[in-house]
Amino acid sequence: MKLSRPVSWFLLAFGVWSWFIWITFVKNLWQDASGLAFDDAGDPTGYFWVHLLLAITSFVLGTTIGIIGLRGLRALRRERTHKG
Repeated sequence: MKLSRPVSWFLLAFGVWSWFIWITFVKNLWQDASGLAFDDAGDPTGYFWVHLLLAITSFVLGTTIGIIGLRGLRALRRERTHKG
């Protein structure tokens, strides 16, 4: 399957955006003082584990999608250099 340049850039941007957003989220989750992420003893709560799992899943999906976009851009560049 061949990806167009705009689609490849979109996928790459999505991957970068996912990392930016979820790294920020995990930092905020780790520093949570509201009592949602950690109980009074300082132990992680169910809220913490569920949201950490969401973040890890999003890192994996964002990375995979970003790599697909990067591979699409590289393939387009190789195709352009071989034609011209």
